Amino acid sequence: MSYLLKEEHGFKYIDEGEGSVLLLLHGLMGALSNWEDVINEFKAEYRVIIPILPIYELPLLTTGVKTLSKFVHKFVKFKKLDSFVLLGNSLGGHVALIYCLAHLERVKALVLTGSSGLYENAFGGSFPRRENYDFVKEKVEYTFYDPATATKELVDDVYQTINDRTKVIRILAMAKSAIRHNMAKDVHKIKIPVSLIWGKNDKITPPDVAEEFNVLLPDSELHWIDQCGHAAMMEQPAEFNRVVRAFLEKLKLKM
Repeated sequence: MSYLLKEEHGFKYIDEGEGSVLLLLHGLMGALSNWEDVINEFKAEYRVIIPILPIYELPLLTTGVKTLSKFVHKFVKFKKLDSFVLLGNSLGGHVALIYCLAHLERVKALVLTGSSGLYENAFGGSFPRRENYDFVKEKVEYTFYDPATATKELVDDVYQTINDRTKVIRILAMAKSAIRHNMAKDVHKIKIPVSLIWGKNDKITPPDVAEEFNVLLPDSELHWIDQCGHAAMMEQPAEFNRVVRAFLEKLKLKM
């Protein structure tokens, strides 16, 4: 990925393009590169910002989804962002939901794809055979509809991450925090427009999770992407971007 990673005031982030802000939040095992096709699609018309969430840097006792939400708010204040569209995948979606509950006045709209917050078959739940490369490869492939999406580079990165003791302890703590922090009773308070973009073949946050979000969120729309697993922006980027663009155009008409 060729984008400049900026480092300022303890934050690491990508900031590309100009215009209205799209703030993107990656998942537990995600990376900035997961959003590469989204950056390429929208940077000519929008300012696309992606902070690295400090999943591996937090003190173990404070490692959790609420702490990540507080980190996002510090970043938002540092960058002086307002009236932005927030996009989150997996754990990033969960953090986005918590952020919206606390700071709804700053967020214009929300896009969730494969978001945790209700139920997830967590990849980070346990790693009984993390030293076995083929086991890790199989777990990464499980994330996608097409196993070929799990490139060797991606598998190598996950393998290296979960075999780092300090990182895997925090991954497990974060995954447990996400499971404990169920949002079913709270998301009805998020009254901004929400686009749910879900892989029909998501095995981590299955389709019934998307359907439940659609019922609970008062101003939501649900879009399915066929032959797609947990990370639609990676596996079916053209269709994901098409749905996001249509949602953004609809927001412009409402203004």
